[in-house]
Amino acid sequence: MLRRTVLTGATALLGLATLGRRGAAATGRFEITLTEEEWRARLSPAAYAVLREEDTERPFTSPLNDEKRAGAFHCAGCDLPAYASQAKYDSGTGWPSFWQALPDAVGTKEDNTLFTTRTEVHCRRCGGHFGHIFDDGPEPTGKRHCLNGVALRFLPA
Repeated sequence: MLRRTVLTGATALLGLATLGRRGAAATGRFEITLTEEEWRARLSPAAYAVLREEDTERPFTSPLNDEKRAGAFHCAGCDLPAYASQAKYDSGTGWPSFWQALPDAVGTKEDNTLFTTRTEVHCRRCGGHFGHIFDDGPEPTGKRHCLNGVALRFLPA
């Protein structure tokens, strides 16, 4: 009985932590605005969940973790170049990480889910959710843009 109560409580807390997040990436004024149906037709189910519903892919599942060629990482939703390969590094977190974005490529907003305040990073052109920015990255910025690989597309130079 105690185990069931604890599990039910934990599930309820997890649900509250993500309440209100679904669809948040699709709100706002962006250069590229599509209907939900148009986004679903354009994106894979996993990319839709991340870019449009602010989901998170499982760590260590993205092939972009091991991408080391010269090139650029583009938004998987609208193809805007967002991150240069020169700014990518291995953070050991299981998600592609960068110490900075390309100029005028991303926007940010406060994210108060999971009982803490984080900085959410999204595509400035379509509003697609990329991930979060943390203050534990390398020099020269000290930032870690911890991104979902499914939200990005790599184009070699």
